[in-house]
Amino acid sequence: MIRLDKYLADMGEGTRQEVKKYIRQGRILIDGMPVKKPEYKVDEARQRVTLDGRDIGYSRFEYYMLNKPAGVVSATEDAADRTVVELIAGRKRKDLFPVGRLDKDTEGLLLITNDGALAHRLLSPKSHVDKCYYARVQGLVTEEDVKKFLAGVDIGTAKQPERTAPGRLQILDADESSGVSRIRLVIQEGKYHQVKRMFAAVGKKVCYLRRESMGSLVLDAGLKPGEYRKLTDEELRELRDL
Repeated sequence: MIRLDKYLADMGEGTRQEVKKYIRQGRILIDGMPVKKPEYKVDEARQRVTLDGRDIGYSRFEYYMLNKPAGVVSATEDAADRTVVELIAGRKRKDLFPVGRLDKDTEGLLLITNDGALAHRLLSPKSHVDKCYYARVQGLVTEEDVKKFLAGVDIGTAKQPERTAPGRLQILDADESSGVSRIRLVIQEGKYHQVKRMFAAVGKKVCYLRRESMGSLVLDAGLKPGEYRKLTDEELRELRDL
């Protein structure tokens, strides 16, 4: 059960003060009957709520898979740049946030939700959730680099060393003529600029980066950068089982 004014505000129908005005004006019907008390308790699973004849269904949690484009920041709000949450035009909830961060110039899989408990499980170091990245790297990646990544590399400074946990690096190809390598990297951490810093530690530079998966959740190949869709029931079950 949830207060009627909170129900409407949660679904983005206005501020608490605005929706209270709608309620007192008799614009809200519950199961076809006008209710003019903002404190009225709604059974969100059983009762039908309408505003000016329009159904307002309640979603406690929302889950979206976004193919993050470059140039957009992984934040809920930003004074200078567009945020990943702003890309979710179909959202009902106002409390959505990205699970983890991708750099502004990085593309790929990003989960957008308001489920804090699930986000904590996915991001907690204790959960050991794999994150898989595809990258183009300036420089020829070698089997020696593969061994270094597997042992963990120091991405800190001389005064403040910072060793990563093991990363599983796969060389897709290394073009000697262009000096560019294509790789996949699986890590279980999310340190600041981690993938870029790992390659910098072995004398190479990431020139393109895309996250392909996070745990059981794999980026939908049909989503172009900037596009999104709701998670399927199966995807959500698998994430919760991690």
